Amino acid sequence: MGGSSNGGFRIVVGVDGSDPSRAAMDWAVDEARLRNGQVLALSAWHYPYVGDAMGQVWVYQGIEEDARAVLEEELNRVGDRGVAVTGSLVQGNAASALVDASQHADLVIVGSHGRGGFAGMILGSVSTQTVHHAHCPVLVVRGATTDAGGPGS
Repeated sequence: MGGSSNGGFRIVVGVDGSDPSRAAMDWAVDEARLRNGQVLALSAWHYPYVGDAMGQVWVYQGIEEDARAVLEEELNRVGDRGVAVTGSLVQGNAASALVDASQHADLVIVGSHGRGGFAGMILGSVSTQTVHHAHCPVLVVRGATTDAGGPGS
């Protein structure tokens, strides 16, 4: 099982700008406050590999910058809530990044599905992979913050 070596409760939360992701961040901050813990907000990005019939690969500009902007927006949104929240921008698959980070966490919190998910989905691919492979407990938050309830409510 994961866990932090310094004795503080460490929460990793996936951030992608979706409503479930924002709800997960809110839950993480509330949980960290209750446990006198800290939050690592993790945002992952990667360049999609897309080729055409001629074998040319198109490079999409701005993907890393968009991920960084989403992460910074979330850090600013929760920055005044009295909890230590840091951010990490990782190049690669989001599920793999969350699973890797779970090795040093007490809890991982993810939204039920991200920006690419369909409205009727119960779980998206990232949350499913994280639930199945994380090294610590995983909390999946669905919907808006007011629907989630948050810890202690």
